[in-house]
Amino acid sequence: MDRLLRRFLSQFIRRGSMTVTGASGVKFAVGDGAGVPVAVRFVTPDAERKILVNPELGLGEAYMDGEFVVERGTIADALAVLLDQPDLLPQWAKPWWHLRYLTRHLKQFNPRSRARDNVAHHYDLDARLYSLFLDADKQYSCAYFQTPATTLDDAQLAKKRHIAAKLLIKPGQRVLDIGSGWGGLGLYLAEMARADVTGITLSTEQLQIANARASEKGLTGSARFLLQDYRDIAGPFDRIVSVGMFEHVGARFYDTYFQRCAELLSEDGVMLLHSIGRSQGPDSTNPWIAKYIFPGGYIPALSEVLPAIERAGLLICDIEILRLHYAETLKAWRERFMARREEAVQLYDERFALMWEFYLAACEMTFRKQNMMNFQIQVTRRQGVVPTTRDYMPREEARLRAREGATRPRLKLAGE
Repeated sequence: MDRLLRRFLSQFIRRGSMTVTGASGVKFAVGDGAGVPVAVRFVTPDAERKILVNPELGLGEAYMDGEFVVERGTIADALAVLLDQPDLLPQWAKPWWHLRYLTRHLKQFNPRSRARDNVAHHYDLDARLYSLFLDADKQYSCAYFQTPATTLDDAQLAKKRHIAAKLLIKPGQRVLDIGSGWGGLGLYLAEMARADVTGITLSTEQLQIANARASEKGLTGSARFLLQDYRDIAGPFDRIVSVGMFEHVGARFYDTYFQRCAELLSEDGVMLLHSIGRSQGPDSTNPWIAKYIFPGGYIPALSEVLPAIERAGLLICDIEILRLHYAETLKAWRERFMARREEAVQLYDERFALMWEFYLAACEMTFRKQNMMNFQIQVTRRQGVVPTTRDYMPREEARLRAREGATRPRLKLAGE
């Protein structure tokens, strides 16, 4: 087993500096010696087998079970090395990838009942967990860092402002927020853009919190949140926005999704889709993420999304790629989570805390080292609805920023 482990890891890890200790105590170095040194140890032979049989699934499971430990550095440091190799996958893992790719549409089959179950798996966790690491507004999606020194709370506010600017909302217009989360974006649009907002979610936990927040802010007349599938909501709407929900639709439902949006959008309407995306074509979902974090989820390539938009008869007006913004968001989440990690253990247990630690670190390093990004796609039903240049975006942002300063109270820290 030690020989196989050394041989396979030496073939795969050609960059960075990692010292590996096997379950038997045998120690060896891999990589070219560059960068910050990392040392890891396999506690059991079973952990070694997991890595050698199916590394994409086995590494996360071994870490959760305490069978793979990082002795020098953190799991984020170890993943920074592992995800920064010339080959995206070890050679011995590629048969598993081909099998997942061939069956990916089955894994992404998300009819209404399954979509609700998938959402509940992740978003109906104890709300106190998310307060450990999210910003005060509970934005659970990519923030918009305008400068390296921008705080997480300011970056999430900038994200909402940036999206609102692209929507070009006029007071009183009806806005549909598909996948409204804990209500932060919808409440922002109701308060700052003076829109009439309907948010829909499949999470009962998020629904209760979002409506409670609307009541606390005195916005129930202009912002309401419903437990409803996007396929069942009645329109029309002047504006449609969706942030961080499209990753749960599934590739085989893209036509359904955009055709429904086209039906819901008014003739002069504008839609803004914000989603994680991959830069190197269609792929399959990481098996550890699919099993433990986001069942039924899939990160789309633009080459899969754009044809579905075209087939729905919608016109693409603007596409923006946000590159390292999510890496910085995840870094902030990971640091906040680690600072309050013991509270997560008290809410659940040590294995859960290890799982969440691995999840945040793996996602951060995937965005930082590999081919993930975020995209924002603005669409309309006809030409001439949005201005012909992008100059309106900073103007709208400046207007919204001024309104925020005039009406917004001091932000509290999450959990206050």
